[in-house]
Amino acid sequence: MEVKAVPAMEANTGSKTIADIVLLAGRRHADRPALRHKSGGRWVDVSYRELAEVVKEIALGLADFGIERGDRVSILSNTRPEWTFANFGILAAGAASVSIYQTNSPEECRYVLGHSESRAVFVEDAEQLDKVRQVQSELPNLELIVVMEPSGDKGGAISLDDLRERGRRRDDSELEERATGVGPDDACLYIYTSGTTGPPKGCILTHGNYRAECDMVESLGVLGPGEVVYLFLPLAHAFAVVIQFVAIDLGATIAYWEKDPLKIVPNLSEVKPAFFPSVPRIFEKIYTQATAKIAEAGGFKEKVFRWSIGVGRRVRELERQGRRPDPLLKGKYALADKQVLSKVRGLFGDELRQAVTGAAPIAREILEFFLACGVPVLEGYGMTETSTVASVNTLEDYRLGSVGKPLPGVEVKIAEDGEILLRGPNIFQGYYKDEGATAETLVDGWLHTGDLGYVDDEGFLFISGRKKDLLITAGGKNITPANLENGLKQSRWISQAVVVGDRRPYLAALVTLDPEEAPAFAKQHGVAVEELPGSEAMRAEVQRTVDAVNAEVGRVEQIKKFTILPHDLTQETGELTPTLKVKRAAVSEKYDRDIEALYAS
Repeated sequence: MEVKAVPAMEANTGSKTIADIVLLAGRRHADRPALRHKSGGRWVDVSYRELAEVVKEIALGLADFGIERGDRVSILSNTRPEWTFANFGILAAGAASVSIYQTNSPEECRYVLGHSESRAVFVEDAEQLDKVRQVQSELPNLELIVVMEPSGDKGGAISLDDLRERGRRRDDSELEERATGVGPDDACLYIYTSGTTGPPKGCILTHGNYRAECDMVESLGVLGPGEVVYLFLPLAHAFAVVIQFVAIDLGATIAYWEKDPLKIVPNLSEVKPAFFPSVPRIFEKIYTQATAKIAEAGGFKEKVFRWSIGVGRRVRELERQGRRPDPLLKGKYALADKQVLSKVRGLFGDELRQAVTGAAPIAREILEFFLACGVPVLEGYGMTETSTVASVNTLEDYRLGSVGKPLPGVEVKIAEDGEILLRGPNIFQGYYKDEGATAETLVDGWLHTGDLGYVDDEGFLFISGRKKDLLITAGGKNITPANLENGLKQSRWISQAVVVGDRRPYLAALVTLDPEEAPAFAKQHGVAVEELPGSEAMRAEVQRTVDAVNAEVGRVEQIKKFTILPHDLTQETGELTPTLKVKRAAVSEKYDRDIEALYAS
């Protein structure tokens, strides 16, 4: 089935490219809060007027150092206000911004800086500066290093404040010329894919790509002027950067996390966002937090909890049908809301209008749970190559389990082998210095996504798996591991699950324990936390989860054996991408002996 594009609505912000967004927003929104961040234990606002002034100084400071239109300038930092300052400053100067994940090793930083031929780089602090220093001798194009939060010896680097001071000495009229001189075909971002397989590829995304993407997203009304969006996702990733563009374009407020995963839920309660973009792992964690203690308590509390969720589901389904609950159900809902549902909403700050999840699959049960509580967590789909979003569920038009309908202006076609093909104004220009990969990915204007899926009769897109992730058993059966893995992760105790079995006689699984929940299990069963992976009690618990997952599928798709790994998968150990997707190749290589042991007998 092919889904033709619906025309995108015209944007009314006055912006023609991403280079002029902040300058226009500074005039239009003036004293409205643009950014919000924690400083000295309290939340501090940066107005749109102040944001535009900082961006102007950075852009002119870069010009003072000789940065020209089209030059590449990299950013190596956590998500923080200074990332946004640098990003918009680079673009306003007419240069192109290159993203580097803050978790990258020195060698990975060298690859991106060298491959992109970056002339300058913004680094967060001494730790990130040290990475660049270790490889600087191999980067002949790198002329300038700017440190956002300097400490100790900067060497030849300069501080962000020094760069801004250089910019204050320049003529303001030069900035207007640079920003307005940028055209839709000029490169805006070079985003290097996080690389679940092989080295990262540099996606070239133009101002036209991102202007079209912003227009399409804004036409859906996912975020409104004056609303707060909470941002913890790495701004080096396409998902976060488009949220940043849209928020500033519309006059919303971006609230930044405190660079601590344990602070995400407390931050949500404090900043009370209307919009929360995230990845499945965070919603899985919040789901566990919301349900674990109830399950542990059991008895009457658990019955009330499950009854309340059931009532919430019935009410949401009626709302979806455009109907109202009868007086009896309305009364039940009021009680359920007081006892349970409102408390779950409170975890998100009580004012959440919509959350969006993407980048990886999420279990439908989790989506149904949050929706029942009045927290719509809706799936979207896209890639770096689509300037982020290609399809999304909306509050007015959603189907749980799908990734929504194509954005206005995007076409979807399903190839004969089930691969999803996309076409639209948001599709990237190709991979930098890689004509071969570009030719394989872009064919006759269609982006070959590498994802498998289908479109239902109402136009909703469903993802069934990734072509490269398909497991073909020794018996020739094609199996998508994502559904099995999501089922296993429904357990309170399981953090990650990787199903293996390609060219093998049966499926097996590598399982890791949730480090935040494991101590409770250890205490319940009188086992030391470090001994849990090999304990009989934990193996029995995991086996119960495996049995429950197996009961939902045919025999050939069932998991026959599993092993519990000694530690969780992390970015630092190279097993997860910065958006917390599993690097299957890295896991398979690292735990090759464990996998072989599952098939030894």
